Amino acid sequence: MKNNWRKVAWTIIMTLSGCGTVANQVKNGKIPNTINQEAEKEKYFESIGIGAADPSIPTETQRKALARDAAIVKAQYEMLTLIEGVKITGGITVKKAMESDSNIKTEVNAIIKGAEVVKSEFTSDNGCVVTLRLPKNRLSDMLEARL
Repeated sequence: MKNNWRKVAWTIIMTLSGCGTVANQVKNGKIPNTINQEAEKEKYFESIGIGAADPSIPTETQRKALARDAAIVKAQYEMLTLIEGVKITGGITVKKAMESDSNIKTEVNAIIKGAEVVKSEFTSDNGCVVTLRLPKNRLSDMLEARL
């Protein structure tokens, strides 16, 4: 009974603080045919990546590690695509700003590489789904300093 109250209290605290939980993308060891994802949230951007490893790799640990690495790279690519479309001062997009200023491009890429891996889920065939999260204020602070 005590544990149930702790769970309820923790859920309320997480909900009020805006942290919430990250949705599971893997169900019963499989990736569903449809993945519902809200990429832009109130305080952060979120992306997912799906990765797989060569099945001939000898150990499960190696396959999972490589699948996770591949999923992180894919999620970073998805994050970049999402951020490039963000409009900044004067209606210009981040993509246009990156084209005209190589320092912005370098910093955006560094920010994306520093995005937090909030969940890694493995499938029954050793594939991996990774969820990345990037606080919006990190991007806006960098852009304000540059523009």
